[in-house]
Amino acid sequence: MVCVFITIRSVQWSDNSSPGSRLRLSRMSHATLNQPVSVGQTRIVDLLASRGQRPFAFQLQAWQAYLEKKSGLLHAPTGSGKTIAAIGGAMIERLNAGPAQKPSKSKRGTTDPFVVIWITPMRALATDTAHAITALAGDLGLNWSVEVRSSDTTATTRKKQRSRLPTVLVTTPESLSLLISYPDLQQQLIGLNLAVVDEWHELLSTKRGVQAELGLAQLRSLNPNIRTWGLSATIGNLDQARDALLGPHNQGNVIHAEVAKLLSVESMIPDSIERFAWAGHVGLKMLKPVLEELEKPGSTLVFANTRSQTEVWFRAIIEKRPDWVGQVAIHHGSLDRKIRQQVEQMLRDGTLRAVVCTSSLDLGVDFSAVDRVIQIGGPKGIARLMQRAGRSGHRPGQMSRVICVPTHAMELVEFSAAREAIAHRRVESRLPLHKPLDLLVQHIVTVASGGACDESVLKNEVRSTHSYADLTDQEWNWAIDFVERGGPTLGAYPQFAKVIRSETGQLNIASEKLARMHRLAIGTITSDGVLSLVTTGGKKLGTIEEQFIGRLRPGDAFVFAGRPLELVGVRQMTARVRLVRKRAGSVPQWAGGRFPMSSMLAKAVRSRLQEARDGQFVDDEMQRVAPLLQLQAKWSLLPAADELLIESHTTREGHHHFLFGFLGRLVHEGLGALVGYRLKRLADVPVVATYNDYGLELLCPQAIDLDEGTWRMLLTPDRLIEDLLACMNAGQLARRQFREIARVAGLVLASSPGAPRSMRQLQASSELFFDVFSDFDPQNLLLEQARREVLNHQLEIKRLTDALMALAKKRLVLTKPKRLTPLAFPIWAQRIGSQTIRVEEAQERIARMIAKLERDAGANATPSPAISD
Repeated sequence: MVCVFITIRSVQWSDNSSPGSRLRLSRMSHATLNQPVSVGQTRIVDLLASRGQRPFAFQLQAWQAYLEKKSGLLHAPTGSGKTIAAIGGAMIERLNAGPAQKPSKSKRGTTDPFVVIWITPMRALATDTAHAITALAGDLGLNWSVEVRSSDTTATTRKKQRSRLPTVLVTTPESLSLLISYPDLQQQLIGLNLAVVDEWHELLSTKRGVQAELGLAQLRSLNPNIRTWGLSATIGNLDQARDALLGPHNQGNVIHAEVAKLLSVESMIPDSIERFAWAGHVGLKMLKPVLEELEKPGSTLVFANTRSQTEVWFRAIIEKRPDWVGQVAIHHGSLDRKIRQQVEQMLRDGTLRAVVCTSSLDLGVDFSAVDRVIQIGGPKGIARLMQRAGRSGHRPGQMSRVICVPTHAMELVEFSAAREAIAHRRVESRLPLHKPLDLLVQHIVTVASGGACDESVLKNEVRSTHSYADLTDQEWNWAIDFVERGGPTLGAYPQFAKVIRSETGQLNIASEKLARMHRLAIGTITSDGVLSLVTTGGKKLGTIEEQFIGRLRPGDAFVFAGRPLELVGVRQMTARVRLVRKRAGSVPQWAGGRFPMSSMLAKAVRSRLQEARDGQFVDDEMQRVAPLLQLQAKWSLLPAADELLIESHTTREGHHHFLFGFLGRLVHEGLGALVGYRLKRLADVPVVATYNDYGLELLCPQAIDLDEGTWRMLLTPDRLIEDLLACMNAGQLARRQFREIARVAGLVLASSPGAPRSMRQLQASSELFFDVFSDFDPQNLLLEQARREVLNHQLEIKRLTDALMALAKKRLVLTKPKRLTPLAFPIWAQRIGSQTIRVEEAQERIARMIAKLERDAGANATPSPAISD
């Protein structure tokens, strides 16, 4: 397909936006400055003036709030100056103090003592933040040391930090917990003045966010006067995010940045579209216009939604433009740290033409040299698209520009819907995680490792967090019993008696050996099992999932970091490979790589389809996809927002029922399992369910007469949990989910020095605990947590409940088209692709079907009576 690049109407975040085409987000871009009120503020204002800038109103508000000993949440667009807003108050406070404050002396020189801890969710962001703060402190003449502590920090640096922390420590939630676990660091933590949590929205709905909550509660316990500030750019529930950050007993402000930020959302539209869009490819038909965009001056971040897609696109770009070797790089979380850091530094230096990346570069890394962002495929979330767009124009007053590239036609609707949602400030909310008891168990051992602590004080400290505010005495006592003796079932094993409780209620670690082992397990990040990837020459390339390597034999080829590799062998969780020349190979698949469409974006897509039903194609994307939608309306129906379309027809495969709820992939997964289970129970026939973001297919081997009343019964929200637990084999799901819980709670260790463990070993160990608890301690709260996490996270029970309640109010429209419709085809193609062993066979069959449907859709073509495939 020949493609041309068309720049369509952009959403502009600006003060001077015209009605209808631009969004007015602010009335004031700069503060009206009066005479600075202090020496410190004067210094910062003068510094900004030397750069041709003035402080924004939100920055002045943040500095003043800090000086007034207040905490809160700072909400500002990416690239608007959040860093200086968050740390500027502490710098002003230090500058106002003058030379009277005595610096600390160490082998590394004389610098100000430890006053700021900066918590970030990503290692790349930590490094970049440290660079920014170091430069700012140097320009202000502050004698501050700034260092990073994360999993990438060398052992030598960590040892030095044990003896003396820097003035500013940029770290992660996991490393904060590690700091708390060392007795010799307690005194230094008392001196903290400020704790900043960057990109709080990324942590909020995760266990890492709860870990940050617990760490902040510990810091507040050590120093009640510490000020806490969170930074967030894209989130819908700001007040709830602030409350989760500060806890239920601490009041705080939400400061909004009223700054001019230009955000351009464009689409790369092909000159023709496929009316039967197959989502099984990665959009390489758009490679030519992408290359043309990359040829333009400046640097580009090319975002893909999965690591596999990143590998495919990087390889395709280099194959078409071999002269760009060294100018185009790849970046994702499985690459070795040194490779990632090298790419990040080249981005800062402006020496790269493009970086093909995943969410590893989503967050606020300050690459001022980035001129544009390209998004491959649907963003699946409004906030995610805004976040990625903000990687370009990462300076106040500069435009952030994102160019969206469809991998199939329906993604044009997603782009149009996302831009409209951004224009109306419709951004997804992220809900705080509630009371994970595996993390509570870990935290108790962490605090006890840092020295004796009073049990009642620690309990109150834990309850001061948002996540554990309603922690009951029964739950607390269970957690203490679990760490003290392993609960009712593990008392005979001394390794599970980690904490000693004295008669006076003091908690202490049972031994220094247990403390060392516990520090190796601190954290909440779990994976599906990874192996180190090392060349025969000893060079580390990164990590790769055990499940993928397990399907290969020595001599098989695959692609990693754009390089063709050949597997030599696997030993002790290390896969050894050799580089080979231009040999075709498979691309690794990483678990959890597929983003589901958010509920808010799904609602926006549905709104666009309602407009199309009414004959309104409001922008270039919708006009280009109009032939597809018009054919859908001709052959079946384009459903209205208050309708649920169900298409039924028969082929040689069996009897197909397509339901188009436009609810997102995760909801459709649960809905397909639920309705399939109920259908099997009703008619005693096997059912195969296939789903995507727009709908689902139920395939039965024999005909079933399904009228509206029967469909209503199949879609009822009544007995939802009971039926869902039965159809999804929730017991087995809980058993697998328990692996993560057992790891976080310290029941199993992912590895120890010199003794890495495979995922099969971890799963076997965790399943043993699951069975023991199920048989001898059925009231164990970790079992209940596993079931709850399966329902809430894997099965999306709340979204599914809300969806069924909404479907109950919709009009059901039952149609019987004679062939696959444009909406049904991609679901059918997905099932064919997943069921066919050879990829080539699946592609050939799908291609034959497309050719047949296109003949039927031709202007003078005679429709066939039924699908013959």
